[in-house]
Amino acid sequence: MTYLAKPKIHHPSLPRNALGYTRRDYEGAISTLCAGCGHDSISGAIIQAFFEMDIEPHRVAKLSGIGCSSKTPTYFLGNSHGFNSVHGRMPSVLSGAACANRDLIYLGVSGDGDSASIGIGQFAHVMRRGVNMVYIVENNGVYGLTKGQFSATADKGSKSKRGAVNSDEPIDLAMLALNLGATFVARGFSGDKAQLVPLIKAAVAHHGAAFIDVVSPCVAFNNHAGSTKSYDYVREHNEAVNFLDFISPRDEITTEYAPGEVRTVVLHDGGAIRLRKVDDGYDPADRVSAMSFMESRRAAGEVVTGLLYLHEDTADMHDALDTVDAPLNTLSDVDLVPGDAALAELNASLR
Repeated sequence: MTYLAKPKIHHPSLPRNALGYTRRDYEGAISTLCAGCGHDSISGAIIQAFFEMDIEPHRVAKLSGIGCSSKTPTYFLGNSHGFNSVHGRMPSVLSGAACANRDLIYLGVSGDGDSASIGIGQFAHVMRRGVNMVYIVENNGVYGLTKGQFSATADKGSKSKRGAVNSDEPIDLAMLALNLGATFVARGFSGDKAQLVPLIKAAVAHHGAAFIDVVSPCVAFNNHAGSTKSYDYVREHNEAVNFLDFISPRDEITTEYAPGEVRTVVLHDGGAIRLRKVDDGYDPADRVSAMSFMESRRAAGEVVTGLLYLHEDTADMHDALDTVDAPLNTLSDVDLVPGDAALAELNASLR
């Protein structure tokens, strides 16, 4: 499938950042996701953020689990370190990598199924331990790789591909991250790059656990007009074409709106979601007020976007564990095996 390969030649007049890199140097492989998928917009925002921050790609370690969202690290930062773990286990693999080498910038990409269902326990512990990372959830409310079953973030009352109604309350990962001790919590919309790129930049610069929940429309399976995340199921009345598994190309949905404004975004099927961007007077330093505001807006049928909570004076996992500054692979045998006397002293301290 050579038609998926990107050309190696770069135009000589492409803009370069302070390191001399072009935006192309921050890209990855060509995406194989559905045309119009919100996840591709998130990949574009990540590429733009790291390009504008003048970060060398090899300083980044990107990790993921399983799902459409967890495929996306292939599509950005192709020259960075990468590891695709098993379903729901990205946080523990990332934590181990961070313990071994604190010099890298850790970017965990996950989905609502990967993080809110099978991986919710790992999500909880990586947040409360304050692992120094950027944790991005590409949230579409469905299991896209297994044909559109409800995920744990699916809205109550929304309909599945088969017409079943979800009777369960959704898990709000941003609210959960606040409860678990994340020191940076934000929510964005994949189609609002003007807001999402600065959020990613701020998360990268933050010291501690930074969480961004990104509402990311699924063009294939979540098309219910009442959903706050995606689209109504477009093939509900034409079951025969399901066997072809063809999804018509669609244009990306984008929007621009001012702080404090509520914007109704019309989806491909005629349904809509209501996004509220926090205004300039919003105080992200007050955790309780942030939770109260999010809940009140949710009751009004709105999805709050922006920087929801920030605690600036933070400590991360390395501070709590008092780990060494150097990456473990740079330590000598003397450092790693200090001898019987040191072991006896450690054992005595635990008695």
